[in-house]
Amino acid sequence: MKILVLNCGSSSIKYALYDMDDQSVITSGGIEKIGLADSFIKIKTADGNKVRIDREIPEHTAGVKFIFECLTEGANAVLDSLNEINAVGHRMVHGGEKFNKSVLLTDEVMEEFAKCNDLAPLHNPANIKGVNAVRECLPGVPQVGVFDTAFHQTMPDYAFMYALPYELYEQYGVRRYGFHGTSHRYVSRRVCEFLGVNAECKKIITCHIGNGASIAAVKYGKCIDTSMGLTPLEGLIMGTRSGDIDAGAVTFLMDKLGLDTAGISNLLNKKSGLAGVSEASSDFRDILAAIEAGNDHARLAKEMYTYRIKKYIGQYAAAMGGVDVIVFTGGAGENQWEVREGATKGLEFLGVRMSQEKNHAVRAIEAVISEADSPVTVCVIPTDEELMIATDTLELTKQ
Repeated sequence: MKILVLNCGSSSIKYALYDMDDQSVITSGGIEKIGLADSFIKIKTADGNKVRIDREIPEHTAGVKFIFECLTEGANAVLDSLNEINAVGHRMVHGGEKFNKSVLLTDEVMEEFAKCNDLAPLHNPANIKGVNAVRECLPGVPQVGVFDTAFHQTMPDYAFMYALPYELYEQYGVRRYGFHGTSHRYVSRRVCEFLGVNAECKKIITCHIGNGASIAAVKYGKCIDTSMGLTPLEGLIMGTRSGDIDAGAVTFLMDKLGLDTAGISNLLNKKSGLAGVSEASSDFRDILAAIEAGNDHARLAKEMYTYRIKKYIGQYAAAMGGVDVIVFTGGAGENQWEVREGATKGLEFLGVRMSQEKNHAVRAIEAVISEADSPVTVCVIPTDEELMIATDTLELTKQ
């Protein structure tokens, strides 16, 4: 069975075509800079090389159609016909409280999903365009929505509510939703398979650390808290996002800088985080290079970044009454030993005993990086959100 996975972002579309008989990736790639004159697609070929094709892609519907064209035509084609695609799975960003699991995308579901557009105005409309484009090109082929927010819908009310007038929750749905749910779900399950333990008996903290970053507390297989909130801005320091900040500081800056809501959103989401503090880069690799060159702002950014992760690990250990496993995933979590070291240093009182040798040696592979006798097992588990989406799609569409 062949399943196409689509991830329609605000200005990009990522895709992967799976053969679910052996869960292998037939091909993958993505379109970037949708709506700009220099938009292009990158295709990962069977031999691992990447091919770039430049084409002006004005909006997402044209982008999905271009992906279909690349799958079936030209030197990089892998299908004789689109009829070989049995189902399509979509990453859907914000399902609000309506969706706590993956679902078949019926007209009724899409109508309910559209009501969540206010909660993710850049991403949800793009998701809808992707679904509609597939309907146009592949009428009758089943489509499945896998929601970023769904895994976090098991949080108790005292964890997801904000201390605002209750009517704001009732009228506008203002609460913590959390994101990266598909990644947190995948790695929390996969680490238990890797360790040969039962997920329903373990307290796990999953750290998805990349340009966007979040942490989740997963107790006995269910998420009970997560660091991102109503939007992906809350929580950890990220590449260009501030993470947690005093709301009073926000209104203060709006007054001082003469910013409207769009202006303050741009400041907090696109000009802050590692990039804002370091004044060097949003990429942790560049931060490390800047530190080597003597950039003290970069040193400060690194220490703030890892300190915030450590604080959340401590909070979630307290929330769960302990922790059995800590998992690092995402670009920096999988590849940067410095992040993992900084985020766990000083947690010996929780039972974390890191192996410096193991930690320094691991990049983007499944591995235990704590000492053999560490009461808390610390692991690296590369995330695979696309496979999770393909697996859910298979389960919901197989006959």
